[in-house]
Amino acid sequence: MTSPGDGAPADATADADAVPQGAAPDGTTPGDAGPAGPVPGGPVADVLLRPLVAADLDALEDMEEALFGGGAWSRASLAEELAGPGRWYVGAQDRASGELVGYAGLWFDGYDGQVMTVGTRPDAQGRGVGRMLLDALLDHARELGAGDVLLEVRVDNEPALRLYERAGFERFGRRKGYYQPENVDAWTMRRKV
Repeated sequence: MTSPGDGAPADATADADAVPQGAAPDGTTPGDAGPAGPVPGGPVADVLLRPLVAADLDALEDMEEALFGGGAWSRASLAEELAGPGRWYVGAQDRASGELVGYAGLWFDGYDGQVMTVGTRPDAQGRGVGRMLLDALLDHARELGAGDVLLEVRVDNEPALRLYERAGFERFGRRKGYYQPENVDAWTMRRKV
């Protein structure tokens, strides 16, 4: 994952892109975007999608650390992203507990949208939160008049790749060593909106 300050988007799989070792029975791994919707037969998340604000920084920082470890964005980077020009960040708030269980961000440059991140707290993965967040980003990109939506995803994040492919994204390039400090390649993906 890269810092927002250096111009490269975060792993769009976001959910924090842990390497898919030790996958859970539902196909998710710690830090992945989960499957492309709820786990069959599993509970569906009851969440409210809402814009993220500076008051969410504590929860965002905790999720970043849990999901991305050493590649997590700093609190300052998260704050920059929330306030940055052309940025739109949305959170998934659990209706029962009121806690933030997921987040996602989009950057619109006037032509295309770029998924900056999609993250779901580990205990909320596999319940469709990642797909709801991704759908919200796509809807927002459509409202803005974006032609395409682009993203980068770790080549080893199979659950996130499934999520994006089921949402209509196609691979069109590979970026060597994109994710640092792990030096992991990324697939670049695109979808028309």
